[in-house]
Amino acid sequence: MTQEEIRLQESQERKKHWKRWGPYLSERAWGTVREDYSPYGNAWEYLPHDHARSRAYRWNEDGLAGISDRHQLICFALGLWNERDPILKERLFGLTGNEGNHGEDVKEYYFYLDSTPTHSYMQFLYKYPQRAFPYASLVDENGRRRGEANSFEYELLDTGVFDSNRYFDVFVTYAKVDSDDILIRLEIVNRGPDAATLDVLPTLWFRNNWSWDPKNQTKPTIVVERTAGTMKVLRAESSDGQEFGDSLGKRWLYCDDGELLFAENETNFERFGWGPNTSSFVKDSINDFVVSRGARGQCNPALTGTKVAVRQTLTIAAGQSRVIRLRLSADANVADPFGAAFETTVAQRKAEADSFYRELLPAGLSADLQAIHRQAYAGMLWCKQ
Repeated sequence: MTQEEIRLQESQERKKHWKRWGPYLSERAWGTVREDYSPYGNAWEYLPHDHARSRAYRWNEDGLAGISDRHQLICFALGLWNERDPILKERLFGLTGNEGNHGEDVKEYYFYLDSTPTHSYMQFLYKYPQRAFPYASLVDENGRRRGEANSFEYELLDTGVFDSNRYFDVFVTYAKVDSDDILIRLEIVNRGPDAATLDVLPTLWFRNNWSWDPKNQTKPTIVVERTAGTMKVLRAESSDGQEFGDSLGKRWLYCDDGELLFAENETNFERFGWGPNTSSFVKDSINDFVVSRGARGQCNPALTGTKVAVRQTLTIAAGQSRVIRLRLSADANVADPFGAAFETTVAQRKAEADSFYRELLPAGLSADLQAIHRQAYAGMLWCKQ
């Protein structure tokens, strides 16, 4: 048996919870029926993309290249800012059925590159423009073409935002040391002809299950447990877990560097004129603080909350890359969390995935067909929600 087959057997026999953590986080929860509380079922308009950064979801969360536990109590995903966009890139953007000329459509370029069935190894690629993301022109031009039977959709590539290869390739890799110990490797490659700056904001947060259920008033917390040089160790402690009878207890996020930005995963009522906020540091506080360069919005100076971003600002030369490492673990005292074993384990899980699929794929396939099969499996596995 391959190592992945052993993990699958352990999972099936409930010896180890290899599937407790996986890609169960949607890339988009806005504009969906699940979050629709409108009186007439107008899901697309009730919670549009423009509201998503400011309103706490009730039933599920979303994030870019993210993971969560199987009950989606704790979530981890990637935030990005190219210093030109009006908002952080925290989730996929797209058109609703009423905005597009051929129905709903995500206007992004992202690829599920790999995943094993237990998610012991996963890889995702997102292509982020270095120019300002053309949110308005995508909506306006597709709206103009709406109703034209023979018109093509106006795609992100058509806007010219990728001209001269001015974009970042953002590779997100997850590798499990054990069922509750996950290595997170972010590699950002500058494909453009000039040096470019990118804010990378790996983000950890709790799904808001305290604002909706009067029986579950105990808020979870994320705090800084300790620092050692540039490394920071955050402790995420869940509430009693009564909603599912399955509390995660405590988890630790190890960060090899970065500025900590704390907020609460709670709705910014004041932005929509819905009354006073329940917290001084609401869901979009991190967004507002970063994109305004501190001119508006604040993050909690007490370094506690239910949402935290670990911000690193990288200036990357043309054709060069940078790597950021994090680790999400049930172990409070991981020795040398970013030592040589980090990269060795990532490579080992990749090799184990290769071995598993080598046994699984039909014999005699060309390298291209093997890659197509492999990525097709990855697409199905990444879309588990």
